[in-house]
Amino acid sequence: MDTNQDVPAIDSHRALQIWITENLKMLPLPERAHGNFFEESCYVVLHVPQSPKATRGGSGDLHYWIGKEASAERQGAAVSFLQRLQEALGERTVLHRESQGHESDCFHSYFHPGVTYRKGGQTSALKHVETNVYNVQRLLHIRGRKHVSATEVALSWNSFNKGGIFLLDLGKVLIQWNGPKTSISEKSRALTLTCSLRDRERGGRAQIGVVDDEKKATDLMHIMEAVLGCRSGSLGASTPINSVSQQQKANVRLYHVCEKGTDLVVQELATRPLTQNLLQEEGCYLLDQGGFKIYMWQGRKSSPQDKKAAFNRAVGFIQAKGYPNYTNVEVVNEGAESIAFQQLFQMWSEERDGKKHKGRNKLMQAKPDIGKLHTQPELAAQLRMVDDGSGEVEVWCIQDLQRQPVDPKHHGQLCSGNCYLALYTYQKLGRVRYILYLWQGHQTTIEDTKALNLNAEELDLMYQGALVQEHVTMGREPPHFLAIFQGQLVVFQGCAGNRGKRPPTSSPRLFHVQGTDSHNTRTMEVQARASSLISSDIFFLVTTDICYLWFGKGCSGDQRETARTVAAVFSGNNMETVLEGQEPPHFWEVLGGRAPYPSNKRLPEVSGIQPRLFECSSPSGCLVLTEVVFFGQEDLDKYDVMLLDTCQEIFLWLGEAAGGWKKEAVAWGHEYLRTHPAGRSLDTPIVLVKQGYEPATFTGWFTSWDPYKWTNNQSYEEVVEGSLGPGAAISEITAEVHNFQLTRWPSDNKAGPSPLLASKGSQDCLEKDLELGLSVDGKDPSVSSTRSCCSSVANGSLPRERLMHQAVEDLPQGVDPARKEFYLSDSDFQDIFGKSKEEFYSMAKWKQQQEKKKLGFF
Repeated sequence: MDTNQDVPAIDSHRALQIWITENLKMLPLPERAHGNFFEESCYVVLHVPQSPKATRGGSGDLHYWIGKEASAERQGAAVSFLQRLQEALGERTVLHRESQGHESDCFHSYFHPGVTYRKGGQTSALKHVETNVYNVQRLLHIRGRKHVSATEVALSWNSFNKGGIFLLDLGKVLIQWNGPKTSISEKSRALTLTCSLRDRERGGRAQIGVVDDEKKATDLMHIMEAVLGCRSGSLGASTPINSVSQQQKANVRLYHVCEKGTDLVVQELATRPLTQNLLQEEGCYLLDQGGFKIYMWQGRKSSPQDKKAAFNRAVGFIQAKGYPNYTNVEVVNEGAESIAFQQLFQMWSEERDGKKHKGRNKLMQAKPDIGKLHTQPELAAQLRMVDDGSGEVEVWCIQDLQRQPVDPKHHGQLCSGNCYLALYTYQKLGRVRYILYLWQGHQTTIEDTKALNLNAEELDLMYQGALVQEHVTMGREPPHFLAIFQGQLVVFQGCAGNRGKRPPTSSPRLFHVQGTDSHNTRTMEVQARASSLISSDIFFLVTTDICYLWFGKGCSGDQRETARTVAAVFSGNNMETVLEGQEPPHFWEVLGGRAPYPSNKRLPEVSGIQPRLFECSSPSGCLVLTEVVFFGQEDLDKYDVMLLDTCQEIFLWLGEAAGGWKKEAVAWGHEYLRTHPAGRSLDTPIVLVKQGYEPATFTGWFTSWDPYKWTNNQSYEEVVEGSLGPGAAISEITAEVHNFQLTRWPSDNKAGPSPLLASKGSQDCLEKDLELGLSVDGKDPSVSSTRSCCSSVANGSLPRERLMHQAVEDLPQGVDPARKEFYLSDSDFQDIFGKSKEEFYSMAKWKQQQEKKKLGFF
């Protein structure tokens, strides 16, 4: 191991830099080789975010990747290099340990459309950066949902299964075989990876064939069986992907790690929910997330020895717990914690030292210009408002399981014992848009909730699926919901009367007013007791004779002005303004006498937590989330159900081909909140968004958004059919199978690969003239579909008399008229042309044509 290897220069303008072990040294990997990983090697991957929105607490992520066949020496070389690189980068870099096939979501997010695992080590790794190389014969197993990987497996039918997707790579032809149990989304993502391999490794000059139905893809199956042998027996069952459920991830435990003498002491401190004050700056802590991932947190005053031993301590803990040796490890330093780590705690503040960071929450400190919401989606997302609420509003109250329209003069007057639908209509870029709010009171029944959802579905059908649906719980209304009622939202206790009328005002009733303007104000009825008062807020006390407007000492002028506008709701009563400390005796009598009350109940301000995007699935009945780190609009696929967590809201995005998961999507949102390690509020609003109808409150969380991106969005079938090529490469390789032949099958007829005997040199030259394209199920009318995979042509060639001076209609089936000479045996070709095929195909094209005309092969 070379421990004196110089630390390489880091290019801060490059998002991704990778090094590979080579003779126990770490060598930089060319960019064109990124995404390929050899199982005998180790890699170090540095990611430095280039977008301001992409920062995740630290200044970068440093990953140590271990191939499953990597030797201890190579692992040691990589670790030594990693430590020196970390010292050069500083403590704001997050360290990760990754193992082949079990990498973190953060690691996979760097490689689009997926990673490829290759057999071999240093020698293979040097070769794999070459492009336009066609001397290839391998089989790849493509797996994964949002994060796709392709693993090189044995070239045999025994590697296949019904639920898998396999790619047979023959150099100039790539055949994607889709198992009968695979979903259309898996096929689509695998095809994207297949196209990427073609473009990166063959310079785009290879043809792709897709096998969706073996009976229809006779030509492609003929090639596959020529390479793999005749398949005997049935395919094996699907092999499930080991996914970690949200329930497992919710099980978090925090340990304090320290040395006492020569012993290492690991002491459990707390379980879910964790609080940030458990972490002390002079200590080191280990956080176990359900055995799925191990975090090591290092305080800024922890010793250098502790910091250097972090990885080893994490590995020792994994071994002591009996966890798999591929368990992920992440090492973070105080002040540079990843977003994933921060969100394991109930609340996280980056200002624990009491110092305010300049510019923080600047957007919220200055009064925003509501008129700019349409043109600034980022502002709309931060404020959670698509506009100023001046659009059209319709409200229905759910009564007797039916929706009853509410008189406009009672809009905004809701009851805790009812559910309501509020349809908001507005315009954006000349198009009519809709938001349907599903509001649920705290005293509603299960039947009311079901009726609410059913009536919402009916409305969605009426509007042809164009409604953005937001589930709102009483007391957690988003700002835009408050804005559409212009500060007049009042929630009464009890059930509404006929057609949504508010219940009769019995005496006495106390209402809490919260807000500073018409866009953020709500008024909620509370218990009519002195203990319900808060010194920093404003209250209405309604009696049979008079209505008191009570101003606490801590309320602002804006709060007072807003409260006076709400008074119109109680206009039937005489209004008297009362200041805290100057209340008349009747005020306290109505409330049952004086009693202590708090001065301020406002929650502390939460630091701006960055949004996180996840793909949702439920392979075994439990919610499984796959995170997309550093996400963009391109990560939203028409087959996806995606969850965007913005801390204050949960968005569920439905791709246009995933509409059947609508009911499950909302349930997944609730399960996500219920199982969140930080103990999130179950009343957090859940917004259901369909592809093509995204509001600015959703799109503003993305670095950029193109509203026309999906205008001509093609389905998987359309992508394949629309890219149909002439099939020249498939015709050619089929001819090789027949004319140059593969070795005959063993007498026992067992499935197995046979080596291709055709000259690779001639293949490489011919490849320069191949055309590109996809073949739908491999059908080519020039090739007979009746030939058996076990047939053969004597001597692996066609007689010269069947090719020379023959018209197109007289040629044998499967012969390309433009390449008649190619079907000659090597000896006949040498005899007729006076040179080998390799020499002939290395000539200029016009010289080839002249000789073919002269000799009767044109």
